[in-house]
Amino acid sequence: MAEVKDSLAQHYHERTKYDPQTIASKSQGLDWSRQPVPFKEYKIGTSFDLKPYLKEDSEGFAGEEAAAWWRRLSRLLFCSYGLTAKMPTMMGDAMYLRAAPSAGGLYPAEVYLISRGTPLLPPGLYNYQPKTHSLIHFWENEVWKGLQDACFWHPVLDSTQMAIVTTAIFYRSYWRYQDRAYRRIYLDTGHLLGNIELACAMNDYRSHLMGGFADEAVDRLLYLDSEQEGTIAVIPLADLLDLKQNLPLASTVLPSETQTNYPFLRDGELLGYFHRATQIELSKPPKKIDIAAETSLEDKYNFPFCLKVSTATAPIHWGENLEGLEDTILRRRSTRAYSGANLSLDELKALLDFTYQPLHYIDQDLDGSPDYFDLSLIETFIAVSGVDGLEDGCYYYAPVAQELRQIRFKNFRQELHYLCLGQELGRDAGAVLFHTADLKTSVAKYGDRVYRYLHMDAGHLGQRLNLAAIGLNLGVSGIGGFFDEQVNEVLGIPADEAVLYITTLGRPRSQN
Repeated sequence: MAEVKDSLAQHYHERTKYDPQTIASKSQGLDWSRQPVPFKEYKIGTSFDLKPYLKEDSEGFAGEEAAAWWRRLSRLLFCSYGLTAKMPTMMGDAMYLRAAPSAGGLYPAEVYLISRGTPLLPPGLYNYQPKTHSLIHFWENEVWKGLQDACFWHPVLDSTQMAIVTTAIFYRSYWRYQDRAYRRIYLDTGHLLGNIELACAMNDYRSHLMGGFADEAVDRLLYLDSEQEGTIAVIPLADLLDLKQNLPLASTVLPSETQTNYPFLRDGELLGYFHRATQIELSKPPKKIDIAAETSLEDKYNFPFCLKVSTATAPIHWGENLEGLEDTILRRRSTRAYSGANLSLDELKALLDFTYQPLHYIDQDLDGSPDYFDLSLIETFIAVSGVDGLEDGCYYYAPVAQELRQIRFKNFRQELHYLCLGQELGRDAGAVLFHTADLKTSVAKYGDRVYRYLHMDAGHLGQRLNLAAIGLNLGVSGIGGFFDEQVNEVLGIPADEAVLYITTLGRPRSQN
């Protein structure tokens, strides 16, 4: 009997695991002469300067109504992916930090805006330029029908006038992380999606997420070199000030084929092959899936006789007109070191509440049901090393029941130091949160493309954790590099749960 091979998604995940026995042999020194440029430039095109509209008194640049429209769009883009800091480096060149975090500060994502044609934004294609906070109008013809074709006539595109498209320039992450970069790219995109969701809510837009589209068709529409850059997500923007654009929710995903007959792939070939293999062809539109009907609203694990701790709490208050949330997005930084001091249980509850209970924030004008791909596939485990009022150990977080369920009794500080590749962040954090998924079950539901969806959802959740922590004056840092299999073994996480992402939470160490 012929051996049944794993799906390509499972094969990619296995091949890109970090293992203590092989990580040293696979690591490569960085070739600084080939360091990627983190900004895309266009030699031709019309520039729309968005900087004046970051000010409240921007009416002098346009009429009052026009200025208000531009101000909303300017702030949406700035809070999503704008530059928030300039840092010196040992190499001499400055490093620019953006509103959305990125592994290694490499920022593989590019943000495009497609206009159907509005009174203020002519039809065509625009690239967002974070360095100058401007839009470059590099293609001036109407392209909306082409976008609809490429998105299999998704119903939200019938009524909306603008759409954000995020892409990835693969080499920016590959330069440092090799084939494992594909994981980082989608986690980074998830961070960006989290910002877009919240920035839209703050500016009277509603983002409608789409992960299912004909990849090559959207790439061609944007004039991308698909060997170097690929479309990752399409996000139509519904203007909530226009009653016609208050639209019902629609499907965010389309399945792809599951490939088990793939060739032998050398290191360095895996990322590109996997991306091409998970694409959807325009000539073969897949069957649409009703996520509402398919998604389970039950918590997956209910361990018998375990300690259960309620996480119900009052929501974080983000201030009048969400000013506190905007400030938090713009001052967010990844924490470099923790003091080792404990968190409080109330702080941990607040972090989980903002991340997993969006319905609690409707009164603050945030979306109570923001778009994800399929959160029923994502599980959350938390290793608690220092939380006052909570016993040390590993817990499963049950978002529906809003409770923590203890599965192991132990302080894991030293093990976390090891699992996180010797990073002190894992050792000194008060709590370390793990997002996981059953890859086999996920692939059976959506095909190999689900690997994209899982990592974007994990990154999206991670960004909400980021912002909640910064809003509470806590430290937070995501970790995409870890010893994959040892995580399950040490923490007692079920073996079929593949670890997608780690977020460390603690009290920041003073840098004075």
